[in-house]
Amino acid sequence: MNIIEIKHLSKTFKIKEKEKGFIGSLKSIFKPKYKIKKAVNNINLTVEKGEILAFIGPNGAGKSTTIKMLTGILMPTKGESLVAGINPARQRKKLAYKIGTVFGQKEQLWTHLTPYDNFKFFGAIYDLKNYEIDKRIKELSDTLELDDFINTPVRNLSLGQRIRCEIAASLIHNPNILFLDEPTIGLDPVVKENIRVLIKRMNKEFGTTIFLTSHDVGDIEKLCKRVVIINDGKVVLDDSMENLKYHYLNKKIVEVKMKEKVNLKDEEGITILKDKGYNLKLSIDIEKKNITDVIKLLNPDNLIDINISNEPLENIISNIYKESKK
Repeated sequence: MNIIEIKHLSKTFKIKEKEKGFIGSLKSIFKPKYKIKKAVNNINLTVEKGEILAFIGPNGAGKSTTIKMLTGILMPTKGESLVAGINPARQRKKLAYKIGTVFGQKEQLWTHLTPYDNFKFFGAIYDLKNYEIDKRIKELSDTLELDDFINTPVRNLSLGQRIRCEIAASLIHNPNILFLDEPTIGLDPVVKENIRVLIKRMNKEFGTTIFLTSHDVGDIEKLCKRVVIINDGKVVLDDSMENLKYHYLNKKIVEVKMKEKVNLKDEEGITILKDKGYNLKLSIDIEKKNITDVIKLLNPDNLIDINISNEPLENIISNIYKESKK
């Protein structure tokens, strides 16, 4: 069963062009010129109930504009969408009871209140009765492990604790869909992993559909079974995480600091991105060269420091986009 249906969704913006110089400034005031920007261009997409979908792309690709149309903040120029059976453009207030939103860089909680008081406040906004709010707070507190700080003012919480409370607040009315925009941004690796575990548990226990945007490959790889990539307002890839991993997530970035220099120029599967003598930055094709073999070549006794990470998501998206243009 589809909980989100998008048909030929488009959004264009009329942008005023600025001309240079004094005369140009006068012209801009009295005879302004405009250009049309296609932020979203004829998107078709469906999302199944209970799915965790990654909706990703570079900055300016049209992700935020699409989400704003799906949540009723923006009106589409063309096309339409149904979210939980509701048209966001026509029934935004009704839709608000069916969706939740969490934006990693924007706070929705009152920082001088405790999480508990915030939850009570949001529950009242959604017309829940007191006993319903208390029951829901108990469920969310148990699932998201909030008991240790639920009565601590939000301003005194760590970033990881605050994000957990943001998620809980967005779920107080038991929405069908949760829009998560960069939920792990700025978090350290341990806290990131905790948030991912909680999102998966929330999806499993409450059956909440998750519409996720993130620039963190780890979020996408560990949470999602399906990935939709958007660029220049168009969907350029809609595929399973398994296929994406097989075709595109086959490189690792290795940064090392060594006691002695090592020559890796002729090694298959290894591309040297930076060589500063005792410091190397390498791109490893893990289909051709195992990370363990790379460490052996570098010699563990020769290593002072090593960091292994995924290839930046922007690079992966760029490669996919280039292929779609061929």
